[in-house]
Amino acid sequence: MTSRTSVSARNRLFVIGSLTAALTLTACGNTTQPQAEQSAPPSVSASATATPTPTPTAAYKPADAKGKAQNVPVPVLPEAAKANSKEGVEAFARYWYDLLNYGFETGQLGPIREVTSSTCAMCSKVFPGIERWSSDGRWIVGSKIQVQAVKSNFADSVSGERQVTVQSQQAAGTLHNSDGSVGQNVAASGVLGDLIVAKYVDGKWFASNVDRLGS
Repeated sequence: MTSRTSVSARNRLFVIGSLTAALTLTACGNTTQPQAEQSAPPSVSASATATPTPTPTAAYKPADAKGKAQNVPVPVLPEAAKANSKEGVEAFARYWYDLLNYGFETGQLGPIREVTSSTCAMCSKVFPGIERWSSDGRWIVGSKIQVQAVKSNFADSVSGERQVTVQSQQAAGTLHNSDGSVGQNVAASGVLGDLIVAKYVDGKWFASNVDRLGS
């Protein structure tokens, strides 16, 4: 799958237990007169709360020739990516590609769309391919993107946006039809260069645009 944007973008397949014990012992007695009746000490009582059994986490299983990926964890925004700083926007850029890889594995693009403009140039080309090959029983094997480097000079633009250049490579992948047959083989990419334009809004980063460089 290939795509072209304003810079020219190519579609990428992309759980204490606690223990409480109460001990009570009382006795009544008279040291000067005989006691007609001695009260029996109350019984020792104890109560305990059983330790709850943690719910096992379903194991992650990557997609293969036999079927789709299972129990894929949703990427979590790292603390570093919450800062309005050079390090923050660079961490956000890496997080963005984690979300893209999640999309390739699951076909779920909701998480990445939450932090990306609907007018993102690359997205308009890549997302439709992910959706197509994740619907009607189809699935994607491989095609993960490995981010090799990110860099921002953190120069402020008039609109308050920051630019981050990203160097990456995409692994080879296979697109499978619902019957398991191979619909298409996708070769590994060479080194890719992308540009993310991001803006810090309401305490978090948002990708205004993502586009391919140099092609």
